Amino acid sequence: MPDSFSSQEPAVVRSVEIHPDAVNNGAMLRERPDQRRASSLRQARSQRAVNLGLAANIILALLKTSVGILGHSPALLAEGVNSSSDVAYYLVVAVFMRLSIKPADESHPYGHSQLESIASLVVGAFILTTGIAVFWDSINNVFDLVSGQAASTGASLLALWIALITVGAKIVLYGYTRRLGSQTNNPAVSALAYDHRNDVFSASAASVGIFLGREGLPWVDPLVGALVALLILRTGVEVLRQSSAELMDAVPSEELAQQITQLATTIEDVKSVEEVHAHRFGPYIVVNLTIGVEGGLSVAAGDCISTEVENLIYEHLDLVRRVYVHYHPVTYPQPCQTS
Repeated sequence: MPDSFSSQEPAVVRSVEIHPDAVNNGAMLRERPDQRRASSLRQARSQRAVNLGLAANIILALLKTSVGILGHSPALLAEGVNSSSDVAYYLVVAVFMRLSIKPADESHPYGHSQLESIASLVVGAFILTTGIAVFWDSINNVFDLVSGQAASTGASLLALWIALITVGAKIVLYGYTRRLGSQTNNPAVSALAYDHRNDVFSASAASVGIFLGREGLPWVDPLVGALVALLILRTGVEVLRQSSAELMDAVPSEELAQQITQLATTIEDVKSVEEVHAHRFGPYIVVNLTIGVEGGLSVAAGDCISTEVENLIYEHLDLVRRVYVHYHPVTYPQPCQTS
């Protein structure tokens, strides 16, 4: 029997009947009370990651921009501009996150959780744009300094301290946001964690550049910035790849297919598992399953087996919110008559 995802969609003949109390506001996704509590906790954690990052970036943008101008530090000023752009797309992500928690409706029977992947796509696009801008600016600055078209008198000591404080703050934010991303399985939160990590790299480069600029080596600042930009570009491409895969409905892992197959075959009347399809809707999963049963069973008996399979999957796989089971005979008491 195949235990991997087939490329063809199985026919769906029934799904488990759900009591109205088992769903949220008429949604078509099945949730137990403990799953609803977990969803609420997930939403609160995701919103906390966005709000914390937004507040931190507003403070850092004001500090780095003002000290960069007053302290004659182009590197810190560039960091301030970077934090200002972070504020802009954090606001966009916050809007998407609020929209993603809207309950399911007739037009969106599986809810609005896909907006989390769209928010992640927005973050990835901003990261990629930032990386390109930083790389281009750094190369231009290296050329200007080496050719003698520009000169640096060195930044103030305060600028160095602000850059170092930024590094420390972003390390803390990266660790905290990454943990929330793992707990919530929210692609947007994970993308924000990657962005914090990029800020650690860029602020570290700015710190090195400011320090060496004060020591008479101003060209090191933009050179290190160009190297950091390559890391930022790589992160942006990875975030875009992951979020695009979710939006394109890439199949879940082989491990999930095996789990579903193993659960179904623990039921004695399930003789085979022919196909398993699973589709993501935000963090949740909708499963389409084809099983084989004895050909001599009645339709009602097959329906009971299907219900048993569905309930078993719901019970053991917390992220599954809907299961459709198609069953067909693996033995035929009488051959099918064809015209």
